[in-house]
Amino acid sequence: MELRNLLEDSVLYGVNKLMDEREDICKCNKCKFDIAAVALNSLPPKYVVTEAGGLYGRVKNLNYQFETDIIMVVAKAMDIVSKNPKHE
Repeated sequence: MELRNLLEDSVLYGVNKLMDEREDICKCNKCKFDIAAVALNSLPPKYVVTEAGGLYGRVKNLNYQFETDIIMVVAKAMDIVSKNPKHE
């Protein structure tokens, strides 16, 4: 068994999708995961423990409003990170 926040996959998908569309965003792994962290901290977590719970959560989240909400949060996170990147 594994404890997992189902939103991680959705947020990382959104980050990758928006990064491909924006030329002004640094595409290094540090920025990518910083964007994901900021976005995930802005969303209520959806934790599951069992595989069955994970499947239920994914089916429940498959709708246009959910996807739109994720993209909006990721876009805001991109703006935050791009204004203050944590590169060394």
